[in-house]
Formats: sequence, structure tokens, C-alpha cells
Amino acid sequence: MKNECMYQLLVKMKEGDQQAFRTMYDATHQDVYRTVSFLVDHQQDREDVMNEIYMQMWTSLANYDTNRPFHFWLHGLVIRQVQRFRVKSWRRFRIFERIRAFSREDCYWDQHTALMDGTNQMISQSLRKLTDKQRTVIIFRFFHDYTLEEIATLLDIPLGTVKSRYHAGLQALRKNLRNLPLERMEKIHDY
Repeated sequence: MKNECMYQLLVKMKEGDQQAFRTMYDATHQDVYRTVSFLVDHQQDREDVMNEIYMQMWTSLANYDTNRPFHFWLHGLVIRQVQRFRVKSWRRFRIFERIRAFSREDCYWDQHTALMDGTNQMISQSLRKLTDKQRTVIIFRFFHDYTLEEIATLLDIPLGTVKSRYHAGLQALRKNLRNLPLERMEKIHDY
């Protein structure tokens, strides 16, 4: 969607136009969902995070500075909602672990790996092996083409921290993908 169309939609959204919000959602939800899919493992959790992102977008639209790129602002909302989700998940995990330890019942957790359109399963699995911090930097660098400086601004961390996460993530990906046949490696370079 062109910037001028996006700007007009934002103006209408600020005025409370729900149709403009639907149009904006339709224009952005695939990109946002793809990012969330790489950062959040389970389908139900992804849907919860997506709902929170768009609710946050609607409620905080008055705070949006139209002089800044919209997608950068939207990806900032994505990062904040994913971080909130992780904090909540960690708390829930600790509670469940305490309950499990108390009751001595074994719980078996499914780990479902979802395939995204246009993404190779091997790459997806390798990305999942990265730490959350490394994965976030890699996703924003390669799937959204942000510079390392922009990622530092988006995550509100020092540039040196972004660089170290970026290089550590790349090193881990290379290690995980080293044993692929040559024809598969050529597909990876297309990403």
C-alpha cells in the first residue's frame, strides 16, 4: 500500500472510521502475522498476540506521529505485545510447574512447528532454535529489511547489543543449516 493511501487511512482511523481500520488490517495483517509466527510458537498464542496488537493499534492511534513511518510504529507494537506475551507465558509456566511439582503428575507439552507460506521448513526450524532475542533481530533484519540501527531503535537497546545478537544468530543459523544439500542451500539464499 502506498504511503499516501496509508496516510489517508490513518487520518480516517483517527476520526474513528471502522472501515478504514478494516482496510488497514487487511493491508497489514499478513506481514504482522508472519512476524508473530516466528516469534511465538503456538497457534492459539499467535492469535491472542495478533488480537492484542490490533487492539493496541486502535487504542494508541492518537499517539502515532504521522512524521514517522507507519510500519516502523506497527512493528514496535508487535515487539511490545510479544514481550508482554512472553512475560505472561513465563508466569503461567512457573505456576504450572509449581502445580505439577506439587501434584507429581507429568504433563506432556506439544511442540507444534507451523509452516509459513514461502518459508522453508528447515529454515523455520533453525530459526526456532535461536534464542528469542536473536530470533527477533534476525526476523526484523531479513524479513522486514530494517537496518541494525533501526532495530536498535525499535527494540530500545544499544546498537552494540543488536550487532552481537545479529552475529550470534547468524552463526547459529549457519551451524544449523551447514549440512543441507547444495540445491537446498540455493533456496536459502533466495530468502
